[in-house]
This record gives sequence, structure tokens and C-alpha cells, in this order.
Amino acid sequence: MEGLNGAFPPRAQALAGLSGREWDLVVIGGGITGAGVAQQAAAQGWRVLLVEQRDFAWGTSSRSSKLVHGGLRYLKEGDLKTTLHSVRERNRLLREAPGLVEPQSFLFADCAGRKPSRWLMQTGLVVYDLMAGNRRSRGGHFHADLAATQMLAPGLAPPGLRGALVFQDAKTDDARLVLRVLQEARRLGATTLNYLAAQGLTIEQGRVAGLELQDALDGQRYSVRARCVVNATGAWADRLRSGTGAPPLLRPLRGSHLVVPFWRLPVAQSISFMHPHDGRPVFLYPWEGATLIGTTDLDHREPLDAEARINPAEVGYLLDAVNDQFPGARLAPADISACYAGVRPVLDDGQKDASKATRDHVVRDEAGLITLTGGKLTTFRPMAQDALTLAAPHVGKPFARSDAPLFTPAPPLPPLWSPAVRQRLQARYGSLAADLCADARAQDLECIPGTQTLWIELPLAARHEAVEHLDDLLLRRTRLGILLPQGALALLERIRQLCAPHLGWSDARWDTEIGRYRALVTTHYQLPDLNRIGL
Repeated sequence: MEGLNGAFPPRAQALAGLSGREWDLVVIGGGITGAGVAQQAAAQGWRVLLVEQRDFAWGTSSRSSKLVHGGLRYLKEGDLKTTLHSVRERNRLLREAPGLVEPQSFLFADCAGRKPSRWLMQTGLVVYDLMAGNRRSRGGHFHADLAATQMLAPGLAPPGLRGALVFQDAKTDDARLVLRVLQEARRLGATTLNYLAAQGLTIEQGRVAGLELQDALDGQRYSVRARCVVNATGAWADRLRSGTGAPPLLRPLRGSHLVVPFWRLPVAQSISFMHPHDGRPVFLYPWEGATLIGTTDLDHREPLDAEARINPAEVGYLLDAVNDQFPGARLAPADISACYAGVRPVLDDGQKDASKATRDHVVRDEAGLITLTGGKLTTFRPMAQDALTLAAPHVGKPFARSDAPLFTPAPPLPPLWSPAVRQRLQARYGSLAADLCADARAQDLECIPGTQTLWIELPLAARHEAVEHLDDLLLRRTRLGILLPQGALALLERIRQLCAPHLGWSDARWDTEIGRYRALVTTHYQLPDLNRIGL
């Protein structure tokens, strides 16, 4: 099945094709921004190479809030254009990636004396709905009185609660969205490689002419020629830009999240509210069979090459927010099954308050290095088009903005399978779903307890999705590492049985990978020492 259009080719085959040719475009960065650039460029017929120094979606794109939203917050700042673009892209993704990008109802508690006021919020939602083409009869917002609010969100009881505003946005599995976009890029002819790091730019006659690359797995070095290079490395963008002498652009901000079992905090809506201590937006919502709580917004001063991690104060901050809204829940550190933190590439616009820093994206052409950074998950497609508009003169080929569908429609799956199973597999594997799952047995299509993940997703990832380390499999191809306690370590024996035939690892390699993964989960995906703040 390695020859399927859009599937990952064997790594050795892809590496062998790196040198000895000139690429129209090399994209550095395997998150959603880079994936979008590669897909949009390949759709124009360009020869495209994408490289990622770690794993695909290793950075911000697997550690986001996992919301595909229309940018309601931008209305408050008077940025109608950004909100309009975000709403349109959200609606596009809902249409084109059903099951992967899913509608999510949001409930904003209306509390006496709290800001923003109900009337200000409602005015913003009227504009929001108009931009999305929504009316109440088909997805528009509405006001729920106290009784209706308590029915929609049992246990919600912040001080002064008198009702709620209910509106619609969307959510996704961010890492799987990246993989779907990369799949489409490969279907269109792009080459995509993880664990291949850009070591430096090749500068000729004052402009970028290629890259020096190094395989992070075996140390092999490669020189590649490129007509243009796109720097889509997110929070790492300034590091590559320094090779052209450009000044820094970014202010890395950390956003941290908590994950609790759904039974411990069962919610059907996304509960969106302002933190009682500082007025920052916080939310909690159902995701992949768990409840996700987020987010913080802090300057990240640790080294970017290390995994980001939550600190004790952030844990206390998020727990305080939840317990203010759900006082009967009495959520405590012992209830938290996992946590994670990501670093956002936010433009340094001089704002003292991190939460007020602009989330706009920026595109710069610096001697043939096109830097695309900032922005948000929802708008990756128009961001990519902005970058490629600047890249086209260097490539020497036209680039035409297009509204063509991002995703190839998924073929039907066996009707005897449940609708939920069919939708999940089509959402994750798109046009490859039928071929990849052709030999699935009934036990393969069962959910892993405590999650919505199917057992079949593990061997499929091991065989077809460029898994090089155990954390690739459990933190990004599947999300078991943040959905289950202790990073799903209790399932490792069965996971090994399912995946060993496809990974080709020796017993010693398995032992090394398990030890590496166990240390990673303990340090970065479990709670830190909370004694310092008395939790």
C-alpha cells in the first residue's frame, strides 16, 4: 500500500530524491502553516519539498486549543476583516473535512456585573452570525434564560449567573488536521519529510538559493537547491531569519491546557468565560472523549528546542477558573489525567499584556526567504496564499489564488460499519480510508476504553504515517498520550503487539523508545510539583 497516492513513500526513497534537482519551493516547518503552503503550492504544479526538524505537528500544531473558530475576539478590537476571513475559513473546513472539523456549541455565561456585558457580547454575535450567514433557525446565536442555561450546562453556577448566550464555532484534532493537509500535498506531488533539519541557508549573489539539511535520525547531510524557501517554522522563525541579517519579529507565548476525564467534568457545550482574577478568556469543552481546559497566555522564556511544559501557577490558575464556574465540581489536581503546553508564534507589537498582543500573521520576503508566521490555525489556507504570492516571482511560475477544495472526498466505507466508525476513519484518512481499512476486523474497529480512538488507528499509523519514535505514535498520530492517565503507559503491551510488525524495531529499540517516552510523559505531560503554590 506504500504506493497509494498521498501516502508516505519509504523514507529512504524520499531521501534519495533530495539532491540532484532544483526544487521550485522548499518549505521549512511541518506544522499547519507549512502544510498549508506545501499543499497550495503543489496544487499549482510546483515542485515542492517540505522538511520538519522534529515530527510533523510537533510544535504548536499539536498543542493548540484545538478550536477552529471565527475570531470573535477580533470584533472587540474592531478587526472586521480578520473576523470575516476566519469565519469563512471555519465554514469551509466544516464543509470539506466533516468529522475532522466538527461543529461545537459555545455557551458564554451572562453574569451580573461581569464584563463583557450581555448586550456588548450579543451585538458582537449578531455581526458574527451575519458574517457566517447564520440565523437562529440554522446555527445563529440565542440567549438562554437561567433555567435553560442550567439545563444546557448542569452544574454551571458562577456568581451572579442569570443566563447565557449560546453560539456556534468548531473544533478539531489539530495534529490530524496537519496530517490530512500533508496527505493532500503528497497526492499533488509534494515530498514531505520529518526529522530532517535545516542547518543553514545557501546564499548566492545576495539571495537564498538552497539549504543545507541534516537527517536527525542518522546524521546524513544533504544540500538542496531551491528557487525559493518558505520559513514556516512558527515560534522558531527568527532563528532561520537571522541567516539573512533580519531583526527579530516574534514574542513567543506559552499556552497551557489541562485534560480531565469526561466523567469528572461532563459538559456538552464549550463553556467560554472570563477568568475571575484577570478577565482573560478561558474555556472548557468536550474533546475526544475527555474534557479540555485552557488556556494560559504567558511569555515563554525557556529554550524553544525543549518541550514546553505547564508550570504550577498555570495549573492553579486554570483550576481556579473551572471551580469558579462549576463550584460543585471541586476539581483538584488529582482529577487531572494530563496536561500539555505549546508555544505560539505571536508578533512582538510592543503590548505589555501578552493577551493583547496581535494574533495577525506576517509575511516577509528577505532575499528570497519568505517568512510566514503568526496567525491562527483556522486561517492557514489564506496565509499560505499570501506567502506564495510573494514566492511566485522567485520561483518564476505564476501563482493564482484559488477557492478549490482543500481535501479530496473520501470514498464510501462498508455500510455494515457503524456511522461513527465510518465518519472517524474518513475524517482521519480521507481519500485513503477505504484502501487503508480494507482488511479491518470487528475488533480493530472497537474504541480504546476511555477514548474515541479506534484500535485500528495504531497499526495504520505505524505502517503508513512515518512514525519514527513512540511519541509520534501516541502524542500526534493518535492522542492517547494526553487522553489517558500516565500517557497510556498501561496499554503499551498491546500497542507493541499491534505496531511491532510494522515498525521493525528490535527489542532493544523498543526498550529505548519506552524509556524515552516514559520520561517525556512524566516531565512534560503530567502535573509539575504543586507544593510551591499549596495545591
